[in-house]
Amino acid sequence: MKPTFSIIAPVFNEKDCLATLVQRVGEVMDTTGEPWELVIVDDGSQDGSTDIIRRLAKEDKRVRAVIFARNFGHQIAVTAGMDYSRGDAVIIIDADLQDPPEVMLEMIQRWREGYQVVYGIRSEREGETWFKKTTASLFYRMIARITDIKIPLDTGDFRLMDRSVVKVMNSMREKHRFLRGMSSWVGYRQIGVSYHRAARFAGETKYPLKKMLKLALNAVTSFSYFPLQLATYVGFISAGISIVAIPIVIILRLTGSQAFFGQATTLLAVLFLGGVQLISLGILGEYIGRIYDEVKGRPLYIVSEAPDD
Repeated sequence: MKPTFSIIAPVFNEKDCLATLVQRVGEVMDTTGEPWELVIVDDGSQDGSTDIIRRLAKEDKRVRAVIFARNFGHQIAVTAGMDYSRGDAVIIIDADLQDPPEVMLEMIQRWREGYQVVYGIRSEREGETWFKKTTASLFYRMIARITDIKIPLDTGDFRLMDRSVVKVMNSMREKHRFLRGMSSWVGYRQIGVSYHRAARFAGETKYPLKKMLKLALNAVTSFSYFPLQLATYVGFISAGISIVAIPIVIILRLTGSQAFFGQATTLLAVLFLGGVQLISLGILGEYIGRIYDEVKGRPLYIVSEAPDD
């Protein structure tokens, strides 16, 4: 029977959460009276999660296991879940149970009212550091200023998407993915649902600072040319300063001033302009590197095991 709802849970080393995840999702979804499936995507786990996922899939036919050949990253794992999902509505949820499965019922209600994207808004974030909360808040506000798309503040990947939205998302095969930005970009009728984000059920975060910075870089380069424009602005400002400074230096030297004699000023100017040039080249390199990744045409992920149907 074709499911009405598909729940996608990407997994990387979450062995202590999996049984509880399946139990709580099942308890919530059974109350809908509609057929459902739970697509668990194993993103190259190394802690025994893979075997647990296989066992859970054997015990409950509504659990479908997609096993990656290696680790490809959270955003790619969610993408694979969307590729293998069959429901009329698709819900993305974290396996660590920070996003309470019970909130899915409110999302489903909004979907039945005609909304095609229902995203979770984190009104409170339990168990997260001040640094993570502050940087996340600043990040969303920065993205809102430098891009043309309106990504709702304080949201994550926890959301429900209609099948029509998922089809569009599945057609977008870019390598460096920022799914919450992509789902905002596609449009359709969207609404938010506020919820209290819980602390992790078990284990430790899979999004340390390095991965957060990488995700932020993907977000900026996927939806904004602002870094390239910034390099141009800095170039014009540097050139403007030089145009103003040249006659001043000439006049001071002609009047015998000692302010600009010696090599120190020259070295500082060269270092400043050299730094601007290297930063500009680095920004260009980031965009060119992403173009290089796209033109290679490699698959987004490689699956070693997947459901037959």
